[in-house]
Amino acid sequence: MPEGHTLHRLALLHRERFVGAAVRVSSPQGRFAEGAALIDGRVLTGSEAHGKHLLHHYESGVTVHIHLGLYGKFYDSALPMAAPVGQVRMRMIGAGERGESGFGTDLRGPNACEILTPPEVEALTDRLGADPLRADADPEQPLRRIRRSRRPIGALLMDQAVIAGVGNVYRAEVLFRHGISPYRPGSGVSAEEWGAIWADLVELMPVGVATGLMHVVRPEHDHGEPSYAPDRPRTYVYRRAGAACRVCGATVVHAVLEGRNLFWCPNCQPG
Repeated sequence: MPEGHTLHRLALLHRERFVGAAVRVSSPQGRFAEGAALIDGRVLTGSEAHGKHLLHHYESGVTVHIHLGLYGKFYDSALPMAAPVGQVRMRMIGAGERGESGFGTDLRGPNACEILTPPEVEALTDRLGADPLRADADPEQPLRRIRRSRRPIGALLMDQAVIAGVGNVYRAEVLFRHGISPYRPGSGVSAEEWGAIWADLVELMPVGVATGLMHVVRPEHDHGEPSYAPDRPRTYVYRRAGAACRVCGATVVHAVLEGRNLFWCPNCQPG
C-alpha cells in the first residue's frame, strides 16, 4: 500500500496540473458515474493529502476522497488522451483538451473514490492521527496515545488513527534508525525518543515527496548488499530478513505483527 509521501506527491502534482481551472471528470467504468456528474466541468479549488488519503476540493463545496489501497494507481497522460483501458474508476482532464497542452489522468483500482460533503471530510480527518508531512501536524497528539498504550510501538506506528501516513517501510526503518525494538510497548517510549522519531519522519518523508523514493539509509551505511529491488534505494532492515545488518552484521529477522510483515535487527534494536 502506498505510504503517505506518495499521496502528498500526487496532491502536489494535481495542484500543479489541475487546480484553478474547470476539469472534465467521467467514470468510464461506471462505478463513480454519479459522483463524476456532480463535479464534471467544475473548478478544482484544492488538492491535499492527509496520511494515505487524497482530497480534491471543488468550487461547489464537495470533495472527492480517494484512498488507493493496495492496487489503486493514477495513470497520467498528455492530451489528447487515448480511449480508456481497463477498469478506469475516474478520468480527469484538465485545460487544453483540444490542444497540445494540458494533462489528463486515469484512476484505476482504488479502495475508495467517493464524494464527501464538508462535514464528512471533517469526520474523516478527525479520525486520522497527525501527519508528519502536514504543517498543521501536532506531534503531541500521537505522543499522548502512544504513552497511554501497551501495544507495541511497531503496531502503533502503523495505526493511522495514531499517526497518519507511516507505512511498513518508514515504520521498520525509523525504529531501526533510533535503536528501538518494534515490540517495545508504547508506554515504554519516552517523550525524548518520540520527539527524535517524529523529527526523523519530518526530515525523511519530504524526500519521498520530492523524489518518489524512500531514502532511509544514512550515507555512511549506503553500500554493500544492494536493495531488495532494483528500482528501490537500500534499506536497513525492510525486506532484508536473513541478511546481515548494515551496521552491526547481525542477522535481520522477520515476524508478523498485527497482520503486517515486520523487520528488525535484534542486536541494534534490543528488547
